[in-house]
Amino acid sequence: MADVPVSNDGDQCTPAKKIKVDAENGSENVNNIHDANICLSNFEIKKILQNNCSRKQVCVHGAFKGHEGSSIVLLEKQEFSDNPQSLQTELFTKDTSIQKLYSNDIYGNYECFPLKEYNGLKVMVIHPATQKHIDKFKRKELYIVDETYELYKNVTLPYIESSSFSLQWVYNILEQKAEQDKIVYEDRDEKVGFVMVNDLKWNGNVNTLKLIALPFQKILSIRELNASHLPLLRNIRDAGIEAISKKFNLPASQLRIYFHYQPSYYYLHVHFAYLMFETPGIYVEKAHLLSMVIRNLELMPDYYTKAVLSYVVAAGDPLYTKFLEEGVLSEVKSESNEAEK
Repeated sequence: MADVPVSNDGDQCTPAKKIKVDAENGSENVNNIHDANICLSNFEIKKILQNNCSRKQVCVHGAFKGHEGSSIVLLEKQEFSDNPQSLQTELFTKDTSIQKLYSNDIYGNYECFPLKEYNGLKVMVIHPATQKHIDKFKRKELYIVDETYELYKNVTLPYIESSSFSLQWVYNILEQKAEQDKIVYEDRDEKVGFVMVNDLKWNGNVNTLKLIALPFQKILSIRELNASHLPLLRNIRDAGIEAISKKFNLPASQLRIYFHYQPSYYYLHVHFAYLMFETPGIYVEKAHLLSMVIRNLELMPDYYTKAVLSYVVAAGDPLYTKFLEEGVLSEVKSESNEAEK
């Protein structure tokens, strides 16, 4: 393992923010960057993967000095509190600087600079980041695919079986090895049981509620569902709604409960989100309401082996390439420009 680099050339991190040093041998823990106190001045940007203006989010690819391999850093502006007292204390004070840009009649535009402790960013660090991770976060052209079940069997399923991300983190939750403090509800029945846990990106505020339910039954996606899974789906719906009602005082009518297809990982899971929170992935080409999935299976036990499911694929992704080879999609003529450094 490499020695900890000591440098005075522009590294402004305080000693408390320096990378942790192993107490026994005085060497840096390069195997897991999350065991260290990360210092962002040690991050060298290679490329801006995407800049999402609507979500106030930027994703960059680079590397941390002293750590092998690539890293991805995702920065997103935090949402405002819905508590009037908190807003009054944090923003509407004499210490908040406000500067006029221009005005017109009754309208005025200003720049506002709160104190730094109220002006934070949410940051996700992925290290080591593989090429799959880099490709996942890179901005790309999107295309709609109308997937028949035959297309699923011949193209999508072989892709899933050969190219899935690791699901060890899912098994760690189900096997009580990780994130046990984030569990909201669990039913350990092998057939209809599930664990409901905080979504990784949820900050704990009810107005941005985001939970996921992971069943103990191993199912790839909604394509694999049939009438035999109805008891499981109804239990996730009913027990999940009841748990959220008790813990967060939100009724079923204020919950968006849905699957993704295609999902970001191939272990069937259900998203529970506060209806007023416009979480990513709620659009018609991505989200399938749990209530609708249940009704479809009640009407037709093998609905998902007959239905055409439409969803988005991104240019350059392996699944996009597969559909290109099958003639389902046409060749991309031009790629979107990427911001690079």
